[in-house]
Amino acid sequence: MQAIFETLFDIVYLSTVITLGIRMMRQGKDIPQYRLYGLMAVVLGCGDSFHLVPRAIALCTTGLASYTAALGIGKLITSVTMTVFYVILYFVWRERYHIQGQASLTIWVYLLAAARIILCLFPQNEWTSAMPSLAWGVYRNIPFTLLGLLVVVLWYRSAKEQKDTPYQYVWLSIVISFACYLPVVLLAERYPLVGILMIPKTCAYVWTVWIGYSDMRHTLKEEH
Repeated sequence: MQAIFETLFDIVYLSTVITLGIRMMRQGKDIPQYRLYGLMAVVLGCGDSFHLVPRAIALCTTGLASYTAALGIGKLITSVTMTVFYVILYFVWRERYHIQGQASLTIWVYLLAAARIILCLFPQNEWTSAMPSLAWGVYRNIPFTLLGLLVVVLWYRSAKEQKDTPYQYVWLSIVISFACYLPVVLLAERYPLVGILMIPKTCAYVWTVWIGYSDMRHTLKEEH
């Protein structure tokens, strides 16, 4: 039952975010904000597929234990692409609210993203091990969480100040995703049931993508 439900859920998730992302890149190609938003969605979906596809295959065949290395490498790739996702979301924020300058803020975004990616590449993470290092799971998620927090604050403040109704909940979708993701990082190895939080986390990311897509549809309708 788990194999069927999880596989179907992942298929719907991946096809949804990648399809919406491609449509945004094509239909909103003349508007940098939507082009970036679409790229962000495609990066999200393609990156997650490196982990979710091997996981679905494992669940439907010989089990997760037989695919430890593939799942670990998939998690590594997903960790990098999720970091890129937040960097792109930062630049969407700049486009949406016409932010000029603030070079120091951009430098911080790049530094946090680079720190996260570099920490992910350390062999001490033991990505291909059946029992990867919990300590390194914490280390690599410190800059990632700080990056997410920074993006949350930026979107929250700008949407509130400018009364930007279409994007008023971008910050909340990110908060939900982190609230569901961090317990999995810290507790899933000891308490496997905590892994079920990945479902609302995934739904939160779909919500993030849908916010941008629905705004693009509304904008293009008004133009025509």
